[in-house]
Order: sequence, then structure tokens, then C-alpha cells
Amino acid sequence: MELDTSTLMMIFFIIFLVLSIWKIWAFLPNKELQDDDTTKESQEELLKVILSVIEKSKNTPTSQELFELVKNDEKFDKEHYWRFNLNRLNQLLNLYYLNNPDINTIEDIKHKL
Repeated sequence: MELDTSTLMMIFFIIFLVLSIWKIWAFLPNKELQDDDTTKESQEELLKVILSVIEKSKNTPTSQELFELVKNDEKFDKEHYWRFNLNRLNQLLNLYYLNNPDINTIEDIKHKL
């Protein structure tokens, strides 16, 4: 049985396509990382810490002050949230503002709590 060139080319193409897909699949992350702080649960937990810090503060803090207070809070897990920065705080606050349309500032959050 003789195979012509186009048949051989198609067979090798399919073999190498399967190998390439397997190679890509092998390097994709298949499980969640332990220190992944971008999951919904982690964001909700961090937002709870932020809200508790706002509630405990005597005066209404600015974003920078709130960031320092959150980092120094005993509920804040420094190893899990090692990527936490001021930009992340602002993003979480904006998310909270979107979910609560009657709140627009940190002061509003403090009054509501």
C-alpha cells in the first residue's frame, strides 16, 4: 500500500497538531494558587477587613491613611495579600461604590457603618 504525498502530509500535520496542543495544555495552570488574592472570596474577605478598619477609625481616613491602617490591621493576612497596594485598595473601594450607589466616598461608608 502506497501513500501519496498529500496523505502523508495530512497524517504528520494531525500528529504534530495533537502534540502541540498537548504541549500547550501541559504548561497551563490547572489549579488555583494558594496565594491567589484575585478570587471573589479573597476580594470579599479583603473588603470586609477594609470596612472594619474604616468602622474602627476615629476620623475619616484618606485613601493613603486607609491603606496604611489596613496593612497594619491584625485581620490583614500579609502573606496572602502580599500584592496589596494603594491601587488595589482604590479598585476595591470603587467596586464597593458600584455595588452601593448611595455611597460615593470613604466618609459615606463610615457614616453608613
